[in-house]
Amino acid sequence: MTIVNISDISVQLFITVMFFILIIAPLGSLGLLRLFQGRKKSGFILIGGGIVSYIVFQLVVGLFV
Repeated sequence: MTIVNISDISVQLFITVMFFILIIAPLGSLGLLRLFQGRKKSGFILIGGGIVSYIVFQLVVGLFV
């Protein structure tokens, strides 16, 4: 194994990635949980919110590159 060099990542990009990970992952997992509970409408809304957050994340990260 080698050590990964993360010195090229700016603080702003790191904070942006962490912020969106804290939004996208819970929305997807809660959406799946709601689907298993039989609440389809709220499950699909949460999963849709996760997908929209991912698209916004891709747009924002494109500003850093």
